[in-house]
Amino acid sequence: MSTKPRADAERNRARVLEAARALFAERGDDVQMPEIARAAGVGVGTVYRHFPDRQALVEAAAEHRFAEIEEYARAHCFGEGSGLERYFRHVGELLSGDRGLTAAIDSARGRPGSEPRGGARGRLESVVAEVIAHDQAAGLLRADCAVSDVYLLVGALSSVIRAGSDWGRFLDLLLPALRDQVSTQH
Repeated sequence: MSTKPRADAERNRARVLEAARALFAERGDDVQMPEIARAAGVGVGTVYRHFPDRQALVEAAAEHRFAEIEEYARAHCFGEGSGLERYFRHVGELLSGDRGLTAAIDSARGRPGSEPRGGARGRLESVVAEVIAHDQAAGLLRADCAVSDVYLLVGALSSVIRAGSDWGRFLDLLLPALRDQVSTQH
C-alpha cells in the first residue's frame, strides 16, 4: 500500500493552507479553525486531519511563506544589480502585506521574530549565502556580510514593519551601509 497522499487530500491541504494564510493576513491571530475550514470549503475534520492543532497550521503557513521567499530569491536575486537589495525589498513587501500572518506566527511561538525553522531555514540560508557570494563577487557587497547578518537585518526590518514605520526608508538607510566598505576594503 502506498504512503503517498491522494491527490484530493493534497488539494484539500493546499486549500486549507491558502485560506489560512489569507485569513491570518487579514485578521492576524483572531482566526479560528472552523473559519479556516469554511473559507477553504472543507469540513473542520479535514483541517484537523492535515493540521492537528492551530499551532501546526500556523507553522505550516510560516513554512509556506519561507518557501515563497526562497523561490523568489532563486528566481530574482541573481544577475545584474544587487540581489541582496532585491531580497530585502521583497521581504519588506511580503512582511508589510502579511502583518497578520507575522502576528499569528509570533503569537504561536510566544515571541516576535518569526524566522524559519527546520528544513525551511536550511534552504533559505543556502540561497541567502549564494546571493551574498554573488553580490560580493560582483563588488556590490562588503566582504564581511554573512547569512547571520541578513537574519539580523530581516529581524530589524520586521520590527520596523510591526511598528508601522516606513520600512522603505529603513532599507534606503540600511542598504548603503552594506556597500559602504566595498571600495575601502583591501
